[in-house]
Amino acid sequence: MKTNKFVEGLKAKSVIELNEELVAAKKELFNLRFQNATNQLDNTSRIKEVRKNIARIQTVITEKSKLA
Repeated sequence: MKTNKFVEGLKAKSVIELNEELVAAKKELFNLRFQNATNQLDNTSRIKEVRKNIARIQTVITEKSKLA
């Protein structure tokens, strides 16, 4: 349910907004990996969640580019 709403929200955005969100997600993933390497990360499952969100964003971008 939660992911369906996330994907629906992505589909409503433009490609420019999606690219901005992709950059933000990649920065977050970098920070999470850095925290994990220095043993400061409590919730390690967040890394997996962010990776999947990045894949979802890239999928929507690809779908929009194929339609255009």
